[in-house]
Amino acid sequence: MTRIYATYDIETPVGLDRAASVLAGEQSTGTFVRLAAETDELRARSAAVIESITATGSASKPALPTRKTGATYDRGLVTVSWPLGNFGTSLPTLLSTLAGNLFELAELSAIRLVRMDLPADFARAHPGPQFGATGTRRFMGGHDGPLIGTIIKPSIGLTAQDTADLVRSLVAAGIDFIKDDELQANGPDCPFDARLEAVMRVINDHADKTGKTVLYAANITDEIDQMKRNLDKMQRLGASCAMVCVSSAGQAGVRSVRDHSAALIHGHRAGWGVYSRSPDVGISFEVMQKLWRLAGVDHLHVNGLANKFTEDDATVAEAARAVQTPVSDHGGPAHTSMPVYSSGQTIWQIDPARRVLGNDDFIFCAGGGIMSHPSGPAAGVESLRLAAEAAQQGIPIEAFATKGDPLSQAMAQFPRPNISL
Repeated sequence: MTRIYATYDIETPVGLDRAASVLAGEQSTGTFVRLAAETDELRARSAAVIESITATGSASKPALPTRKTGATYDRGLVTVSWPLGNFGTSLPTLLSTLAGNLFELAELSAIRLVRMDLPADFARAHPGPQFGATGTRRFMGGHDGPLIGTIIKPSIGLTAQDTADLVRSLVAAGIDFIKDDELQANGPDCPFDARLEAVMRVINDHADKTGKTVLYAANITDEIDQMKRNLDKMQRLGASCAMVCVSSAGQAGVRSVRDHSAALIHGHRAGWGVYSRSPDVGISFEVMQKLWRLAGVDHLHVNGLANKFTEDDATVAEAARAVQTPVSDHGGPAHTSMPVYSSGQTIWQIDPARRVLGNDDFIFCAGGGIMSHPSGPAAGVESLRLAAEAAQQGIPIEAFATKGDPLSQAMAQFPRPNISL
């Protein structure tokens, strides 16, 4: 396959056929008038092709404000394809084509990019994740089961030493993974260098004493040159996981980190609601996660089951599975990443999170689910490990727990959420 396919959910006042034609023209050879230079030969070589149009409904009012109006607003799925020669294998140009000016077309009163099908050549052209799940376990010196993790809280306001003191209590509790919050990067109140130095003293001391390497995802998100300097600092101190806010850094920024990095790349999707929250405009996670994986993220946030945000459980499950699915359906490297569950997670979500994937290659981040355990953080971590062990053995946690153990205490502490899968 030498073409890229994209499917859009659109609404239009000018009819689906006309809207699809405008969309395809705008994003390839066409403009608002036919140009002399737009020859038949050029169109045959470079024009986008409308592959299919499927009507799905109509409305009497537009979903979004639009200058063009009509008696009805027709809804449908439109699949368009482009020759690979238009943009090669450039991620930024691909995104400019599939999600560029078409979002502003007056002929569209709704548009959402819902699917993207890439050829194997696109997968081969990008390095993808450098380490993935297997490499993540290797950085830890070997590890069985899901990674039990947490987030530095409060998100902002701690000094570098405050952060290190909190990390000391977390590694003592037996945690596998700790990450900065997306809000904490390199502000003057908690500079990156000072924070990294203080935290890595704790991490390295703990490894020397116990033989266990806890992963610390240091938020390096910044200008590209500064991110590279942050990575160099990490390498000097033995830090092995760099967190990047993928939307903030952009495709080129993430790829520059991948090309410069000897560390794992922990992809945080801060700002994801801008793309996803409206059914009438945006980009699906199925599309964006492929771009982020091609750029090189080893871990990627997917929200959590029974979370505190707006996504339902089916959407979260679909996102988690997508991250472990080959980036192209047509061959080439799979470029799979490690999904990261977070947001209001407790012992109740581990089993369904594992069942969604059918494996243990995920990170399970809990904040209150660890820190609010009635017997303290160490018992909180242990309760999650017991829940993971029960899930591996296919035993409900109610039957696996013993009276008074950390798991039974957590069951009494945290209400069982309603999970719909």
